[in-house]
Amino acid sequence: MALKLVPPALVGWHRGVREWRCGAVPVMGIAKFERFFRKAASLDVDKNDLKRYSDFVDMKIYDMLVVGKAVANANGRDIVEPHDLPITKGLQEGMHEFEKLDEEIDVSPLLERLASPTPPDITPSEATIAKLPFVAGGLSLALARTFKVLDPGLKNPQTEHWERAFEIFGNLL
Repeated sequence: MALKLVPPALVGWHRGVREWRCGAVPVMGIAKFERFFRKAASLDVDKNDLKRYSDFVDMKIYDMLVVGKAVANANGRDIVEPHDLPITKGLQEGMHEFEKLDEEIDVSPLLERLASPTPPDITPSEATIAKLPFVAGGLSLALARTFKVLDPGLKNPQTEHWERAFEIFGNLL
């Protein structure tokens, strides 16, 4: 299979081959994500938003693993440990809030699926792999709340809102 040339942050890794990540959110999981965004920030999302969301999780988890790999390498290790990930105080708090929200909505199994593929050139530890769904959850909560910061009256994020949020997170992470 030929290697597709796409930006690495938009790529999922399956069976060691780079390819587009398609259908990352199962149909039965869509309702949970809709409920998550309603609970987190009173937002109504649709199928197109969930594709954007999946791309967001892919990009940010990839970015965090790249930084984690650099930290691990700087410390003479090849394996990325949880403490190598660039988790800020705000993201850490969001991860804790997500855990409480997840008890009610049970969206973490879907985040495990979204956050599980890792690039073939990055080796996370088992502890890091176990932490990634919660990192994705904290990022998800921050994303939902960012929409409300951008437009406090927003109910249904449009393309321009997603683009602004992606730009903000791109500048921060």
